[in-house]
Amino acid sequence: MLQSINGHIEHIEGLRNSKVLILAASNLEQEILPTLFEELQKIGKVPRLDVIIHSRGGIVNAARRIALILRKFTEHLTFIVPYYCESSGTILTLSADEILAGDLAVFTPIDPHLHGGSSSEDTESSMSCLDIKSFGEMCQEWFNVDEQEAKQQSLSLLCNSIFPPTLTAFYRTTLELQKIGEELISYQLPHLSEQKRSEIIAHLMFSYHSHNYAITHEEMKEIGINIIHDAQVEQLAWQISLFIQKTIGGGLRKTVEDPWYDMLIGSSHSISVRKNQIDGFLPSWKLLE
Repeated sequence: MLQSINGHIEHIEGLRNSKVLILAASNLEQEILPTLFEELQKIGKVPRLDVIIHSRGGIVNAARRIALILRKFTEHLTFIVPYYCESSGTILTLSADEILAGDLAVFTPIDPHLHGGSSSEDTESSMSCLDIKSFGEMCQEWFNVDEQEAKQQSLSLLCNSIFPPTLTAFYRTTLELQKIGEELISYQLPHLSEQKRSEIIAHLMFSYHSHNYAITHEEMKEIGINIIHDAQVEQLAWQISLFIQKTIGGGLRKTVEDPWYDMLIGSSHSISVRKNQIDGFLPSWKLLE
């Protein structure tokens, strides 16, 4: 299998005159940076770097740091998206000069979430910034409450339900995400005005009714993202994606106690996976052979 994956990588490199990096993570986080940096050092600084990404989301600041590291190793960065590229993965791709996306590519909105305990001790609830922003609008449309009264009531009810400093922290997180989005997209769309780039980020943050809404590559292109196509590369990347889907993710375990691989970083030089476990010990990387 690894020989076949290496063949696909080399084929893409030949077609695009580039070097290829595979970046797959169940959850993007800062701890991925050392292994990523070591793999990039093996590749070296190159004119064109193609990153095949598979991600279900993660930490926004980790996505930013990954983006900045990748930009240091190339003059032209492309993200190849065969399948999942959700949430913080979507944010990460904004830093590329272009995004090569297949028909199954899944992007999602980038609205931040507030996580906390629900009424049940065994479950966790999460709330999007849109849940808060849309509260007054909901009061008006569903219950015919006057606009000014809706604003007053919504603030009172929210402060009774959410600790005010927590609400303020959530507001600051939203501002931070918008700032990071605007920073990263400036790499991809430097020719656009700052206002237009801000509008694209605002669209990705506030224009969808669900954080899980699957944004297609056609929709991304429609809002101004630089999406390109290459049927031959997309097919090769899909074969690599199938390998990732069979390797990465807790859902591949036979029991909940079993360890699992939650990250994969690779190139034509080597492919490494990170093993995670539920006993609290630090995850460990190993080289696939």
